[in-house]
Amino acid sequence: MKIGFIGTGNMGGALATAAAKTDAGILLCNRTMAKAEALAQALKCNTATAQEIAATCDYIFLGVKPQMMGDLLSSLAPTLSSRTTPFVLVSMAAGLTMQTLQQMAGGNYPTIRIMPNTPVAVGSGVILYDATENVTAEALTGFLKAMSQAGFLDRLPEKLIDAGSAVSGCGPAFVSMFIEALSDGGVACGLPREKALALAAHTLQGTAALLLETGKHPGVLKDEVCSPGGSTIQGVKALENGNLRATVMAAVQAAHTRNQELGKS
Repeated sequence: MKIGFIGTGNMGGALATAAAKTDAGILLCNRTMAKAEALAQALKCNTATAQEIAATCDYIFLGVKPQMMGDLLSSLAPTLSSRTTPFVLVSMAAGLTMQTLQQMAGGNYPTIRIMPNTPVAVGSGVILYDATENVTAEALTGFLKAMSQAGFLDRLPEKLIDAGSAVSGCGPAFVSMFIEALSDGGVACGLPREKALALAAHTLQGTAALLLETGKHPGVLKDEVCSPGGSTIQGVKALENGNLRATVMAAVQAAHTRNQELGKS
């Protein structure tokens, strides 16, 4: 199995890092080739041109911005149309539907649309995905194997991917802000910065693991910490006074709206 990554920015590079942990052959390409070469050296793989990737790879990961996708696929269209071996286009561009990608590429090519998040770089990410009907079971299995070291893969109907991405794709930014705020609170109470940040990060990690392993509703986990008349419930009250839940919901909805706008531009 040969996998090519056209675009090795934060997300493309993270996915390439995950794929390199499998037995796949990896080719890397980036507009600034020095960046691809540095990553290739770290992952012990090779670089190639976009055309070489389009001509030879089984899975062609498209890691460019939505507004650049049209030009990229237009340039690759002649190479793709001349291929005699099967391949799958894999796009991580926000807002662009699989049908739009096929139109840009000039053919009804097997296409997988994914929305990963940055923790895939450490094997703890989320990849939302859907596939066109002409992606064979064998090809889908190969994709899942290639991404098996990235974290949690979840198939969603394409119409829900923009919404899912607003949670898992944008979520690391929201969660990072909460970790920062939680640690800031610790610093305000006298903790050293490094200690406060470690406590906040491990607390979020542990709470997420507890929720996933027990299946308990987050409200139940909250109640289990809130003793009558205790300190936690006073902190919860302060969060409610600050409209934490309404603000987070509004952030997800704003991100969802922007995802949809990107698909129309």
